Amino acid sequence: MVKKTLKQRIVDASLVLFQQDGYHSVTVDRIVEYIGASKGGFYHNFKSKDELLYEIHDVFISYVIKQSQEAYDQYNTPITRLCAMVQTLTQVFDVYQAHITVFYEESRSLPEEYSVLIHKKRDQYRDILQRVIAEGQETKDFRSELPCTIVTMAIVGMINWTYKWFKQTGPLTMEEITEVFTDMILRAIVTEQAMEEAIQFMVMVKPATETGFINQ
Repeated sequence: MVKKTLKQRIVDASLVLFQQDGYHSVTVDRIVEYIGASKGGFYHNFKSKDELLYEIHDVFISYVIKQSQEAYDQYNTPITRLCAMVQTLTQVFDVYQAHITVFYEESRSLPEEYSVLIHKKRDQYRDILQRVIAEGQETKDFRSELPCTIVTMAIVGMINWTYKWFKQTGPLTMEEITEVFTDMILRAIVTEQAMEEAIQFMVMVKPATETGFINQ
């Protein structure tokens, strides 16, 4: 087992305490007491509690950007790229559920300097997704009458709300939820001429006994 760094232990402790009692109720003293560290150790890694909250966001948004760019580079059609990116975005709500919950609940607490950095990162992700939608409209894989920006924001908005209701102990796994999202998105934006590719891709990623595109 790899031993966690003090920085990671601080982040892990803050996720527990922020979810339990709220960002404003948790002090630096309480965080370091929780893990048996010193305030000096905290300030060696973070200059403030605000920077710690920013780090919580940066961890998962950086993951989404990296994975999305890799998905874009790995696949070569708008449909396969979009499906892979939807999978990446939903997966983050499973892998970093605590990070996302804390951030969305407490993000308004951050000062402007961190909000600016966060918006840049989020714009960076949306730009990758919007590029895929635009390319799909150019190749006539996606419906061109739908405004590209609105399609992009609708996908992001729908999936982002997952943090409010997804439970890892719930009746559906994140993989199953991702299939539902992908089905809904493709049915909404794929053109008739590209539907066959969408069906074939969905067949590859899910068992033939399940419902969805494969039962067209």
